[in-house]
Amino acid sequence: MKLLTIIVFTCSNICFGQVKSDSAGLKKSDVENYGDSVYKPSYKKLIISTVFIGFGVVSLSSDALKNLNSSTKYEIGEHQPKHITLDNYTQYLPAAIVYGYNLAGIKGKHDLKERTIIYGTSQLISAAFVLPLKHLVKEERPDGTNHLSFPSGHTATAFSSAHFLFREYKDENIWIALSGYPIALFTGVYRTLNDKHWVGDVVAGSGFGVLSTEIAYWIFPIVNKIFKNNESKGVTFIYPVIQSKSVVLGLVLNL
Repeated sequence: MKLLTIIVFTCSNICFGQVKSDSAGLKKSDVENYGDSVYKPSYKKLIISTVFIGFGVVSLSSDALKNLNSSTKYEIGEHQPKHITLDNYTQYLPAAIVYGYNLAGIKGKHDLKERTIIYGTSQLISAAFVLPLKHLVKEERPDGTNHLSFPSGHTATAFSSAHFLFREYKDENIWIALSGYPIALFTGVYRTLNDKHWVGDVVAGSGFGVLSTEIAYWIFPIVNKIFKNNESKGVTFIYPVIQSKSVVLGLVLNL
């Protein structure tokens, strides 16, 4: 089995775009008590993501799981569906739903600024997991286009977004909270149907996505304090857009 080392790194090619902050509609944070259990690490919350990541890692060397990858590719080839690019957009849809519900007046756990800090943090953490691993593992894609298959970045983004939706609305409306996971699953499935990833890549990506969002919530009190300290310098929050080889950040300023 290949030994995988997870490296947290400073993402290269980071671009900063400045936009004027619109403070209308922002309420004062009601999350002042950082003793809230939502921010406390719990090993129980790591079980699912750990199992999924473990499955993906084992799939790199297990003959049985390699056969699963191969048989899945064969079946897809036998019933090749029409290639679509919806998975390029559905990976972000659960996060967009959070902002959409807020605009509709259905409030979640955090206000606009706080949730954007949390989501931005989760995407940076996800990129810190996924991008180095792609270059360390160098697994060839099913379509042979390159050796950046493991883990699936689209799936990681999709499940980090879905878990973000879950975390924001699980105490408000459980059906809203769960609605992002089918969308994330669709994204992962279509990464295999489009011949871009093996099954193990997708499963591992989902694990890294959920884990990234969990970590983002755990460290939010620390990150939020950093942003509060920077408010005197004009910094409000960041918004990430993850691309194939880089992470672009929008830097929102109070002007």
